[in-house]
This record gives sequence, C-alpha cells and structure tokens, in this order.
Amino acid sequence: MSDADSVLYEVRDGIATVKINRPEMRNALSPAAANRLYECWDAVDADKDVRVAILTSSDCGTFCAGLDLREAARVKKEEGVDILTKMKDPFHSRQRRVAKPIIAAMTGHLIAGGMMLSLNSDLRVGLKGTQVGITETRIAGRGSPWAIPLLWMLPQPLLMEMVLTGELYPIEPFHELRFINYLEDTPDAVRARAQQLAERIRDNAPLSVMAGKEAILTAMSAGCEAGMALAHNIYRAAYASEDAQEGPRAFAEKRKPVWKGR
Repeated sequence: MSDADSVLYEVRDGIATVKINRPEMRNALSPAAANRLYECWDAVDADKDVRVAILTSSDCGTFCAGLDLREAARVKKEEGVDILTKMKDPFHSRQRRVAKPIIAAMTGHLIAGGMMLSLNSDLRVGLKGTQVGITETRIAGRGSPWAIPLLWMLPQPLLMEMVLTGELYPIEPFHELRFINYLEDTPDAVRARAQQLAERIRDNAPLSVMAGKEAILTAMSAGCEAGMALAHNIYRAAYASEDAQEGPRAFAEKRKPVWKGR
C-alpha cells in the first residue's frame, strides 16, 4: 500500500470524506498515515466547495487503534529515533483547527489515538457494542496530554479513571453522556447517519456554520489551551522516558511491558 492509500480523501457534493485505510493494522496510525491526515485537513480548509467533513476508517472492528506501536518499535530499533519525530503533527492539533465541521463516523472501537481523533471531531456517530479507552498508561507507556479537552466533555471522575487505569469501557454510557451523538447497529448505519448529518450541515448557511463551530471552541479553549500547554509540559518526562520505548517494544514482541518509571 502506498503512503497516499493509508488515508483516502474524496469530495462529493460539498462533503469531504477522510478515511483511514489500514485495516490490517486496526487502522493504527503510522507516520505516513498521520502526515496524510494533516494534508487532508489542509485540503478541507483550502477547498471553498467543501462545507463539512466526515472522518471514518476501513471496517476491521476498530475505528482507530492509535499509534502504530509495531512501527514505533521498528523505527526505534532500525533508525534510533522516536516515531513521533517523523510526524508533522503527532497530537493532531491541525484537526482541531479545521474551520469546517468534522463528523466522526466510528465503525469500531475507539482506543488511545482513536479517542483523540474522536474528541477532535465536532459530532460523533458510534457503533453499538464497541469499546472506548485511553490506554496509554497500560500499553504505550507515554501518556495522553491530548485528553485534556475531555474535561469539558465528560465527568472529571470518569476521565480520571480512564486516564489512570487505561481500561476499556462500553460505548453506550458515552452516548448517554452525549459525548457520542448517535449509536447505530451496523457500520453501514453509522456511515449513513454521518452522511445524513453532513448533508444537513452542508445545506445550512456556511458562514454561520463555521462561526458557530469557532465560537463554541473558542469559548471552551479559553481554559482548554492553557490546560493543554501545561499538560504537554507535565508529560514531557514521560515522552522522553525508557518506558516510552518499552511500551512499543513489548507490544511488538507480544509480551507484558516491564515498566521502569524512568
């Protein structure tokens, strides 16, 4: 598969569809896929005919498994660098700056970076029976500074538990809390609902739509941006630690990580 094929981009009738296309890797993000996503968000903003975007992925049971940990282990072993250095935007802040609404059509589990892509979207359609988790402390050995905006979206005790335990949770309570706008029975129904929402938004006044999104996010970010900056500083040691390399290495070797706390 070429780098361009790792994320597919299509525009039809004013709706851009951005599709992560790595089903063999549970749609985990390699540097090529992450950088391709960055390019797609630039394209969404640059195209005056695009009114709204849908973010989805190839069906494999997982919307996105986050960072490709096998690739992270390979890059460190063969090139001696951290995989994040090969990504233009490792925390996907470009997606948060897209002026047009983004609808996440999530046809599988939301794990780690999959949850990050979800919260960076504006509306979310999920699949019944799937799971949600911020698994970095349990698997990747890094951390989740990107999760700070969830303080404005989920109850703080729930978010604290998710971040500290790294466990997986049923998606249904997240719908009850309205973090997920809609839950559907099948992947096709998820995509159909996202398409329906996109068409409604596309047909509304574009300046009003973009102003609405910007106003809501600006109000939230008055506290959020400072919090994220602090979080990145707090997590600096974790990202530079031996554990940050042990997580991907243990995952690639199919063994339990041996955390060193340094």
